[in-house]
Amino acid sequence: MNFTSDNVTGAAPEILKALTDASSGPTPSYGEDPLTARVTERIAALFEREVVVFPVATGSAANALALAALAPPYGAIYCHEMSHVNTDECGAPEMFTAGAKLVGLPGAGGKLDPATLRATLDKSGAGNVHHVQPAAVTLTQATESGTVYTPAEVAALAEVAKAFRLPVHMDGARFANAVARLGYSPADLTWRAGVDVLSFGATKNGALAAEAVVFFRPELAESFAFRRKRAGHLFSKMRFLSAQLDGYLTDGLWLRLARHANAMADRLSAGLAALPGVTLRDPVEANEIFISLPEPMILGLEHRGYGFYRWDGQTVRLVTAWNTAAEDVDRMIADATALANACAQDS
Repeated sequence: MNFTSDNVTGAAPEILKALTDASSGPTPSYGEDPLTARVTERIAALFEREVVVFPVATGSAANALALAALAPPYGAIYCHEMSHVNTDECGAPEMFTAGAKLVGLPGAGGKLDPATLRATLDKSGAGNVHHVQPAAVTLTQATESGTVYTPAEVAALAEVAKAFRLPVHMDGARFANAVARLGYSPADLTWRAGVDVLSFGATKNGALAAEAVVFFRPELAESFAFRRKRAGHLFSKMRFLSAQLDGYLTDGLWLRLARHANAMADRLSAGLAALPGVTLRDPVEANEIFISLPEPMILGLEHRGYGFYRWDGQTVRLVTAWNTAAEDVDRMIADATALANACAQDS
């Protein structure tokens, strides 16, 4: 009953089968194989336009290398202060950009605010040799608070970025969860709303280790092949990254898995939020729950073997996944209810 992260889960059977199928016989190396070509075709069809696609093995590599293609060493990359690129990638964006500065901005629910972004860019010192120069904006979808940007919200931020001639990157480690929640097409949530580059995640949603950097503007991808090679993410047996992505996209698997994770988050959050002394910190819009629990309930759940992160004080983070069992969700709700009742009797 581990709700610490969607990274703790195994791989979906369909993706494991795709890997096994890809393992028979020789095939060209370094991404020249038919599977990698098919993944590009499938992603192009999914997003309803021509794209340039680069498989990599991790989300941190996808984000850092994508941002390196957008920002010079003297550039500023604007992000939410709680974004994964700013708090959880150990300086990878700064390293791969050779020194670009991440500028973290506040915003409710883990979201960037267009007015805050515009005000920051207005006083950024563009053209002043003493200041880092505005270079890119990056959004996280779904956010680190478990919320999702609507197409209108993405477009509003992209409009500000474009006014300053900045490209827009989207960290889509949980992009599938956002699409599953909102019901809009992948195109509506990305390039139609002004996104130029997407880190399209699969690892958190049933893959072993597979992400894809998707360029909606091919001219921005000119240096990426060399950056990927230099970073050690041009796999000689690229077919095994591509096989995961191919299985992920077959028959809508990526959305089915995300819908299940979201449904389990809805079920768990609703059951816990109904208990006395329990408060949701943010709306549950993907598969992450940030919820404040009474201290005795936290300790009691930990004692019963439940895994989760204590986020801030009495706020904990619970994450559901593609294979979270409804029985485990219901058991946690039942145990939390018993703990709440015991607290009420003691008070």
